[in-house]
Amino acid sequence: MSERATTTRAEIGVIGGSGFYQLLTDTEQVRINTPYGEPSDAVSVGAIAGRRVAFIPRHGRDHRIPPHKINYRANLWALRSLGVRQILAPCAVGALRRDLPPGTVVVPDQLVDRTSGRVQTFYDVGAVHVPFADPYCEEGRTAVLKAAAAARCEVRDGGTMVVVEGPRFSTRAESQWFAAAGWSLVNMTGHPETVLARELALCYTSVALVTDLDAGIDARESVDQKSVFSVFAQNTERMRSLVLGAVELLPERQDCRCSAALDGLQLPLRLP
Repeated sequence: MSERATTTRAEIGVIGGSGFYQLLTDTEQVRINTPYGEPSDAVSVGAIAGRRVAFIPRHGRDHRIPPHKINYRANLWALRSLGVRQILAPCAVGALRRDLPPGTVVVPDQLVDRTSGRVQTFYDVGAVHVPFADPYCEEGRTAVLKAAAAARCEVRDGGTMVVVEGPRFSTRAESQWFAAAGWSLVNMTGHPETVLARELALCYTSVALVTDLDAGIDARESVDQKSVFSVFAQNTERMRSLVLGAVELLPERQDCRCSAALDGLQLPLRLP
């Protein structure tokens, strides 16, 4: 693998979560400088079924960056600067419902932000209010669900992911509160990543692997880092196959609402 300047292009981006540090083997490593600092790691660019794909590990390939310290703006800006317009984002989540046991894959359709202090916009000046009622791309979600069906991989369609600040896990009371609100999953990285993608008019689809039942679901058990990493490691190849299948099914043209998110808005900066 070689490192080079950003003459390389890609149309699809994949942001790997905990335990998902590599997507392809035959790749070019691209180092990108952004106005927001350095991304989490070099971007790996390769091809899947004729589609150019850029991969970046969200936490760095050695998992050195905790969720509240990830440079989300740099990661998204770097991908867009390579030409990426559609993103698949596998991640680890805790379940807030007993019918979502560890190993379950969920394609969420809603998000709740419970983070604090994170930079969550590119637009610090001017009135730039992007629509965010439906945070995930419907075309991307459809591609993942079709890829799962083709591979005979059971995937749950829909669910609300609440994103907490971390890096600690939730208390039992917090878990019970989230579950009582009707939310399905809890995670530490889905925000501001999702909204920053929308601010760049990128299609964004989360592919969530349940690694644990959150603390308030079982009075005798609680989540710990070792078990989370263990479950993800057991399912890494399944997640990788699902993402590769979805890449092939993503539409070649953006005709969804995500791509029109900035229409009619006066931006205070020039997008790559």
